[in-house]
Amino acid sequence: MKNIDKLLLSVLVLSILLTFLPKTAYANSAEPPSVVILVNNPPEDLSIELETDKSMINANVRQVAWEGYYSFYTRDIKTSSKFTFKITTKGESFTCTIDKPIQRYKNIYTLDLTSRELTSGTHPLRSVLLVSIRLLLTLVLEGLIFWLFGFRDKRSWFVFLIINLVTQGSLNIWLGIEASLMSSYLIFALIIGEFFVFVAEMIAFPIFIDEFGKTHTVVYAFVGNLISLIAGGYIISLLPV
Repeated sequence: MKNIDKLLLSVLVLSILLTFLPKTAYANSAEPPSVVILVNNPPEDLSIELETDKSMINANVRQVAWEGYYSFYTRDIKTSSKFTFKITTKGESFTCTIDKPIQRYKNIYTLDLTSRELTSGTHPLRSVLLVSIRLLLTLVLEGLIFWLFGFRDKRSWFVFLIINLVTQGSLNIWLGIEASLMSSYLIFALIIGEFFVFVAEMIAFPIFIDEFGKTHTVVYAFVGNLISLIAGGYIISLLPV
């Protein structure tokens, strides 16, 4: 019973620690004001253009995994309160309009090609899916390292699971909420976040796992998180954020 109380206390302390992760700030050094339109599994011939009084502006296109990103960087976005986009695919064209003023540097919209609707933000389950994928990959990777370090007791694995769900889960949720979509600075956000995870896990693991000596457990926590940091940077380049 005492061990369970200590574990719950540790989870509470880790949760409080992770709430002090730095927040993303929007400053003049950031990317210019923009509109980013997300499209799931976009057709190869999909074209999105922004209509202005003078010309048609083509989107900057980038695809990561199953998501296509159609971005617009222009002074028109900074001054206009209404934007009309011309979408063309499979020989057909239609228009979608944003009639709300731009509030932030990066404004995210989702385009549904089936219903031909452009909605603000992302799908409600998108963040849940991406956090789950990243968390699962992290658990598998760090679990393999945990096993290679010789940990076999059920209690050790239970503690491993609880601590990682708190630390890595919080880290991935924070990255998904605070990091700007496709931001070139996202890797720095990962490094800062992983620093807090390093500290939390190197303190918690030797306290609650006694299968080996504290030095052995601390070394695992360091190596596991170092490899997780490197792998996390690679995963960021392969998956949406």
